[in-house]
Amino acid sequence: MSTTITLNDAVLKKIGNIADASNVRAYVVGGYVRDLLRGFEVKEIDIVVVGNGIEFAQRVARELGCNAPVVYENFGTALLLLPERKLEFVGARKESYTRNSRKPRVSVGTLDEDLSRRDFTVNAIAVSLNADTYGEVIDPYNGIKDIESRRLTTPLNPEATFDDDPLRILRAMRFAAQLQFSIDERVLQAARTMADRLRIVSQERITEELLKILATQKPSVGFFLMYETGVLSVIFPELAALGGVEQREDYHHKDVFKHTLQVVDNVALVSENLWLRFAALVHDIAKPKTKAFKPGIGWTFHGHEELGARMIRPLFQKLRLPLDKVPYIEKLVRLHLRPQALVDDGVTDSAIRRLMFEAGNDIDDLITLCRADITSKNPKLIQQVLQNYERVLQRMAEVEEKDRIRNWQPPLRGDEIMTLCNLQPGPMVGYIKDAITDAILDGVIPNDHDAAVQYLLSKKDELLQQTPVKKKQRNAQA
Repeated sequence: MSTTITLNDAVLKKIGNIADASNVRAYVVGGYVRDLLRGFEVKEIDIVVVGNGIEFAQRVARELGCNAPVVYENFGTALLLLPERKLEFVGARKESYTRNSRKPRVSVGTLDEDLSRRDFTVNAIAVSLNADTYGEVIDPYNGIKDIESRRLTTPLNPEATFDDDPLRILRAMRFAAQLQFSIDERVLQAARTMADRLRIVSQERITEELLKILATQKPSVGFFLMYETGVLSVIFPELAALGGVEQREDYHHKDVFKHTLQVVDNVALVSENLWLRFAALVHDIAKPKTKAFKPGIGWTFHGHEELGARMIRPLFQKLRLPLDKVPYIEKLVRLHLRPQALVDDGVTDSAIRRLMFEAGNDIDDLITLCRADITSKNPKLIQQVLQNYERVLQRMAEVEEKDRIRNWQPPLRGDEIMTLCNLQPGPMVGYIKDAITDAILDGVIPNDHDAAVQYLLSKKDELLQQTPVKKKQRNAQA
């Protein structure tokens, strides 16, 4: 006996009527059906027609009175954009692949052939839109049962499925994280065996899946699966290198990879900011390169925050991530140890000012990252560290009220400095501006225009005798 489901969707009903008038069979498939069966609403709908999908999409656009669809001839698909809805049309097809490419050779196929080529059984379910069978479910691979069991498996042999399109390995891990499904052991074994095949996939597609995993409710699910199957070593070896625990004498260091994923999950609990989550993912990225064992002290990772910050730009270039996010990630990685160091009663306002100045408008994100970085299993220690951060926040509020450091604007512009010192544009202007900034951060003068002018006039001769050194160089020398 066939199974039917209720499709209370006026758009789908109209598409079914157009299909009948066009004498073609049309079906809604994929994620829309999967999530409808799970009780979720989906705004993106995939339609398969037994015939020409592009021509059918064009007729649907005309009948609905909307803009013509966006056609992707190379893929044989057409995208129709409705208010708050996306409809993608494709003709039923079968595919074949060559070993060195994930781009398929496509030919006309039946509905059964189309469903068999799909990645997972939960996405290989179709529902008829034609009037005579409206709502009838076609489920040749028991996808409904797998949805009920919350299990991911492939319609065909998983080795063949992954060999055809290795990106499906990552999609399995992304769906496991998104849907909170388990992955069938045969599928996991195929992922282990075929992880190296991901090297034929473009970096952009791999990174897209990584970011989708990072955006899930509990990103650690997907990243643990990548690590345990060896996939992470292929696509993100710098992150995979964090895994493992070593012990020497009576000292051991915790598994930095597990700690990192706990930090990411902690951030995910309080923020949907994808790039803050990414900062959590890479905040300890340089620990393997800075790890050292010191007798009597144990394991150390001296300077991992600075080296980690320097690793960010090359990492973003390699992963094809947006380079405009680099300064933000660099800043959070470089500063992630600083707030915890500012908890003593003897810490000066100057130290607080400098942290707020360097963090700028990202200070709240930095504190969120630092709180998330507390992964001890000792409740008393966690409570103590959280109290420490509350003290830091209180000190920051007090300093901000006095000195207005959070939204820093230099009290003297470069043109004013040139006028007061009779200078031409050049490195000396920046050097003097840095000297005024340091005086404010050190509490020598208030963050005030007139005070800055008086300070410059009193120090002008001394400053002009100096050889300008860039700020980064002066910090390194200090």
